[in-house]
Amino acid sequence: MPAADLRRLAALAAAALLAAACSKVTAENYAKLKVGMTYQEATAILGGATRCDETAGFKTCTWGDEKSRITVRFAADKAVLYSAENIR
Repeated sequence: MPAADLRRLAALAAAALLAAACSKVTAENYAKLKVGMTYQEATAILGGATRCDETAGFKTCTWGDEKSRITVRFAADKAVLYSAENIR
């Protein structure tokens, strides 16, 4: 493998590792969530949501992926319920 390809591969691996290390989906950040906080306050802690869905007056947002995630349900822009799966 040419040296340029090895450097490119090493740079991509380092970027992926850094992105994983910077995840805000942590037990520490989960502990900062409170019932009554706004969506904006939650995103200040967790960053941009991976996905949000709105149904029957509720906005349910998820941060993370299939393996590790935090989910917050909002009503009238206030957190009413939150949960986590496989966070550290």
